[in-house]
Amino acid sequence: MSTYFTADQHFGHENIIGYCDRPYHSVGEMNDALVANWNAVVGPDDTVHVLGDVAMGRREESLPLVGLLNGHRILYPGNHDRCWYGHGERGLRLEQEYLDAGFEEIRQGPQVMTVAGREVLVCHFPYEGDSNDTDRYSAFRPLDEGRWLLHGHVHEKWRRNGRMINVGVDVWDFRPVAEETILAIIDGSD
Repeated sequence: MSTYFTADQHFGHENIIGYCDRPYHSVGEMNDALVANWNAVVGPDDTVHVLGDVAMGRREESLPLVGLLNGHRILYPGNHDRCWYGHGERGLRLEQEYLDAGFEEIRQGPQVMTVAGREVLVCHFPYEGDSNDTDRYSAFRPLDEGRWLLHGHVHEKWRRNGRMINVGVDVWDFRPVAEETILAIIDGSD
C-alpha cells in the first residue's frame, strides 16, 4: 500500500488544455490520458490525496471519471470543485455528490498530516502564488507557520517553490506523485 498526492486534473475542462499547454487535442483525450496515467501508478489498495480541482466540466460527465480511478481517494476541494466550502452552504450541500462519485472522504480547508514521518500541511492553495498574475482566494490560503506545504492551484508555474511543493498534474507528467518522491524533495535529495 502506497500513498500518492495529486491535484488539478480539471476533468472535463476543455480550456485547460490551452491555458496550461497540455499535450492533448481534445478534452476526451485528456480525460482518458489522466485516468490511464493515474491507474498506471496507483494500485487498488493505495491511497491518493487529491488536493483540489478534480473536475470542472459538467458534473454529470466529469465526476463519474473519479469512479474509474484506482485506490482510496480523499478530496481536499479546490476553488473549481463545486463542493468547496468557499462556495458557502451551496458547496457543502454538494459533498455527497462527490462521495457518490467515488471519493471516500472530503476534507475542507488546510490540513496537517504526516507524510513519510514528516508533519506537513496540505491544501489546494499555496502560501502565496497563483495560476494567474495576482494571488486570489487569500482568505482560504493556509498560514505559513514554517511547515512544508503540499498544494495544487498553480498548475505549471512551479514544482517546488521554497517549502511549497506543487503536486498538480501539470508538473508531474500528468500522474500522481508518490509519498517517497515528496520526502526526497523535503530531504533535498531530489
